[in-house]
Amino acid sequence: MRQAEFDGKGSRIRWTETPGAEPARVYVHGLGAVSSVYHAHIAARPELAGRRSLFVDLPGHGISDRPEHFGYTLEEHADALAAALDAAGVTGAELIAHSMGGSVALVLAHRRPDLVSRLVLTEANLDRDPPPTAGSSGIASYEEDEFADGGHARVLERVGPLWAATMRLADPRALHRSAVGLRRGSDPVMRTLLEELPMERVYLQGERSGELAGAAGLKAAGVRVVSVPDAGHNVMFDNPDAFAAAIAGRL
Repeated sequence: MRQAEFDGKGSRIRWTETPGAEPARVYVHGLGAVSSVYHAHIAARPELAGRRSLFVDLPGHGISDRPEHFGYTLEEHADALAAALDAAGVTGAELIAHSMGGSVALVLAHRRPDLVSRLVLTEANLDRDPPPTAGSSGIASYEEDEFADGGHARVLERVGPLWAATMRLADPRALHRSAVGLRRGSDPVMRTLLEELPMERVYLQGERSGELAGAAGLKAAGVRVVSVPDAGHNVMFDNPDAFAAAIAGRL
């Protein structure tokens, strides 16, 4: 485990990593998740082995600190992730990012293009105000104090055992602020960032999640949009073969 200060007040973002060849692959989790849980089984596959791999937990999640004063906006998460990569001596990384982590990765690539050479995004949030069915919408529907005082427990009961296993490790206030920040989006909005970034960009959409809104515009902007069969939101669990192939550039 390694760590880096990210807020000027002693709070630390943490990650685990495996040694290997550069450029590094940096795995970033979604809202209420943990990077190693969602990605370590993928990084160990033969077609991906041998590369340096970092599994970063965003502030408020997993093994990272959860300062009460922190805002947990997309920009603040991206700056914390940049602090981790700077401390790790990483430049020109491939970012493998899921859901909210994909939104954070887009902001990072926009703010610090020196850190990112390639983006592989899995069902990343691209627009403000996601539909009511989105997990972030359910969390953000509470007021922060209400969520911390009972709402967190109610959400854990509703989301099912897989997501709850990691969501229960996230600080309730950090989780709520992250959900609110995700609904607020970035400026420019994440979709615009994805369309305008100069590096290689791959967007994975689980077939069971339905057609990706605005896919034609993304393709016109040079984004490779891939519908992954037999998969929903968690492509890395539902179809690990296709997920690994996409990271390896073979899909």
